[in-house]
Amino acid sequence: MDRDEGFEDFYRATRHRVVTVLYALGGDIHEAQDAAQEAYVRAWQRWQRVGEYGDPEAWVRGVGHRLLINRWRKIRNGIRANRRHGPTTAVGPPSENTVALVAALRRLPLEQREAIVLHYLADLSVADIATQIGVPLGTVKARLSRGRQAMAPMLGTTLPEEVSNA
Repeated sequence: MDRDEGFEDFYRATRHRVVTVLYALGGDIHEAQDAAQEAYVRAWQRWQRVGEYGDPEAWVRGVGHRLLINRWRKIRNGIRANRRHGPTTAVGPPSENTVALVAALRRLPLEQREAIVLHYLADLSVADIATQIGVPLGTVKARLSRGRQAMAPMLGTTLPEEVSNA
């Protein structure tokens, strides 16, 4: 049996009831719609098997209900963690230097930006960067050098002689 065979008719005939039941169980129409949508996707993926069940609608309702329960658990666990650890400390706005750095990074070509970020922010060695992005060491070194040279005037700085020749 084709995966789509009968599923569309099943979906049209049952979607309203399933969403209504999930809404009644959870009390939030948007959560009910999301859970129903995910349940129907799962049913469609397994339609050859689910379509043979005596009551495929019950299967979809059950999956949707379990999805709602899992969402409630995540929310509850988040609240418990918040109570246990307290509210997060408010983070102030980024500094002028951070804003300038991000703006300069955005102006770099992707390859140079990637090398700069991995090297200076993720603290990876040139060899680790080469391995991670799959390019030779020399390519990483060139991207770092070109990126630093391009960023220096954007940040209003000059590079030491030994860095710009590296």
